[in-house]
Amino acid sequence: MGSEMCIRDRSQAYENFDAIMSSGYSVSFFTGWKEMEEVWIKLREPSNFTPKSEFFGAKLAKKHLHPLAELSAENCTRQLGVPGPWYERLPHFRMGFTPSTGDELHAEYFVPLRNAVEALQAMARMSDQIRPHLYISELRTVAADKLWMSPCYDRASLAIHFTFKPDWKPVSRLLPKIERELAPFGARPHWGKLFTIEPTVLQSRYPRLPDFKQLVAKYDPKGKFRNEFLARNLYGKV
Repeated sequence: MGSEMCIRDRSQAYENFDAIMSSGYSVSFFTGWKEMEEVWIKLREPSNFTPKSEFFGAKLAKKHLHPLAELSAENCTRQLGVPGPWYERLPHFRMGFTPSTGDELHAEYFVPLRNAVEALQAMARMSDQIRPHLYISELRTVAADKLWMSPCYDRASLAIHFTFKPDWKPVSRLLPKIERELAPFGARPHWGKLFTIEPTVLQSRYPRLPDFKQLVAKYDPKGKFRNEFLARNLYGKV
């Protein structure tokens, strides 16, 4: 089950970030970088949760919401504290329905959780540059893992996701600026989304990359499963 709220005061989100993000099994902020438009809280044990009318300055939602406030929530999964099986509540959008806006570009960067507020403040300072090309951003936290090539390898992370309007030219100019702002935090990109980080920089952010390359050399010595993307980003070859 879940609870949806709107936090208008961004400072409330910064000052209480840990408390907000630990308030449920899955917590997502949706923001256009002017304010924190929505926070969605999802729980595995609904009997342990009593929604409050106010939550760190946020007001409890009175109707079903879409991450984009101007769009109908028809395509979204059930909200307002209605219990249901995890596979119908953990996703934001219903199976068989158009997710988000449907026609969009995606980028996502993972920064150490200890740097979460600093990273968010850096993105907020870029809001005037980001917002003209953005539909919405989602912020979520992810536990550390031991998967060598995972963006969350060995560090709990904040995932900063961007859903951009489908115009690659301005987005391609914006991404390097975002990446420069997140560089002090060693941001790792989502492998399946857009990024422009130089291969040598990207490779330096994965401490187990040499081990991964050895594994690849052993099981795929002729590079049958390699493509242009992997050749460039993992091996620095064009």
